[in-house]
Amino acid sequence: MFYLYKNQNGRLEKLRETPFKLEKDVQKLFERNLKAITGLTLVKSEFTVKGRRIDTLAFDEQNKAFVIIEYKRDRNSSVVDQGFVYLNLMLENKGEFTTEYNERLEKKLKREDVGWSKTRVVFVSKSFTANQIEAANFKDSAIELLEVKRYENELIAVRLIEKQKSSPSVKPLLENDKNLKRIYSEIKSYTEEDHLIRKTEKIRKLYESFRGAILNLKEDTEIYPQKHYVAFKKNGNICDIIIQEKGLKIFINAKWNSINDFKKIGIIP
Repeated sequence: MFYLYKNQNGRLEKLRETPFKLEKDVQKLFERNLKAITGLTLVKSEFTVKGRRIDTLAFDEQNKAFVIIEYKRDRNSSVVDQGFVYLNLMLENKGEFTTEYNERLEKKLKREDVGWSKTRVVFVSKSFTANQIEAANFKDSAIELLEVKRYENELIAVRLIEKQKSSPSVKPLLENDKNLKRIYSEIKSYTEEDHLIRKTEKIRKLYESFRGAILNLKEDTEIYPQKHYVAFKKNGNICDIIIQEKGLKIFINAKWNSINDFKKIGIIP
């Protein structure tokens, strides 16, 4: 739970929430501002494939992966079951998704160039139940939850419900379900631990020290582990870290002449 306040000459006044009346209002707001809110590219609103409608089809340019966004009103429905249905729909109809992307954005993306393993489903709602949050709390699931709230003076708050660092893996739940196991055999959500496995204690401590320093640079910096590196983001990439056997390779997202490299340790890529 969080609250927003307005500072009136040193006195805090709590802002009143003005909830969205319709699910469609949230969808319109997101689609008009998709790049600013999520960093994703809008492909199609109300995309229909095999008779099933997807609220928003988006594309993650960095990972070359499709993202399905659904806006929820029903706080009692299962986000996990619905998420699996959409993941299966996408993976069974890769050609339709790729064609839609190419036609809408006038691109020439090949199906084999899409990062299908980074496919994910994002549910957007003004609030989620404790059961929905707990059900989606698997570190390697391809399901994300975003809460959006509107306050007076048209202030909008968007919050990613982060998975706990100690959250379990979804894999044990898939053993007795061949269909779900097949879906997740194509999808891989990476974690920091994936990059640290079999690394020495020295490398682990080195990474933790740089990780802490980067997170302290800017408030609300987020960590996005990828297949080959760990990305740190705040309104775009701050830097990427490749964890190697004997050290770290750090790529800084900045112009070379803006970096004060007084120790001369940087290398122009």
